[in-house]
Amino acid sequence: DNGDVVEIFTSKAPNSGPSRDWLSFVASPRARNKIRQWYTKERREEAVEQGKEQLAKAMRKQGLPLQRLMTSESLATVARDLRHADISALYAAIGEGHVSAQHVVHRLLHLLGGEEGATEDLAEATVPGNLEKLSRRGQARPSGDPGVLVKGADDIWVKLARCCTPVPGDDIIGFITRASGVSVHRADCSNVESLAAQPERMVEVSWSPGGASMFLVAIQVEALDRSRLLSDVTRVLSDQHVNILSASVTTSRDRVAISRFTFEMADPAHLGAVLKAVKGVEGVFDVYRVTSSKHA
Repeated sequence: DNGDVVEIFTSKAPNSGPSRDWLSFVASPRARNKIRQWYTKERREEAVEQGKEQLAKAMRKQGLPLQRLMTSESLATVARDLRHADISALYAAIGEGHVSAQHVVHRLLHLLGGEEGATEDLAEATVPGNLEKLSRRGQARPSGDPGVLVKGADDIWVKLARCCTPVPGDDIIGFITRASGVSVHRADCSNVESLAAQPERMVEVSWSPGGASMFLVAIQVEALDRSRLLSDVTRVLSDQHVNILSASVTTSRDRVAISRFTFEMADPAHLGAVLKAVKGVEGVFDVYRVTSSKHA
């Protein structure tokens, strides 16, 4: 009642704030608005934190490098593209369920030229920019020159895309990535459609005449499963003087062994002989080069 003496207890806890119950008895409109504003701000901060966690979790689930993808520049670009005021607004939208974390991951990957561009070694990264700026910086080519010429630019970092592993003789296209110069893809790579959505970053490339480089090739071997099959295929590849980098084998219920080999070779024209030699291994009924779009 008016005239009563009351004692007010205040909390010194860092996260303390008004209770929602206060809205049922607070008489002043100004006080009501202040309480509502506090809860609106509190909900937004929670949504921002939840959005950050959901985005990071989605990236970790796909084995993607958070440090490389979640840069201020990339996040600001995605926020702008999705019509959010800033990065915090983007996080809040994720946390509140207005946009999915996976959709934002897809957008971030798109900026880097697909998953292949995002997972390249951080040590190989260059400063983001367009082709002219990259060329002016005089970025030296890596020691393993991939033997690709970029129209309108010299001494620019060129990297063969791991997603489709192009080799001389393949039709190729170039894409200016935000982190590693120009990434070279097969013209029929499954990622080309998404890359082509940014035509200003597409660039004409061609194989260098007489270029001498090591190229990555992936093949798939299908065979009737038996003991020492992997050993025999590996021996044949070794006899063909290719440097095997990785190998994996799975066996189906009907005892068909499917093996994947990734190796380096200096002369792509030698691939035909390699495939023929592997097909001669006992039990092998099919062997072919693997790309991201189809087998060759």
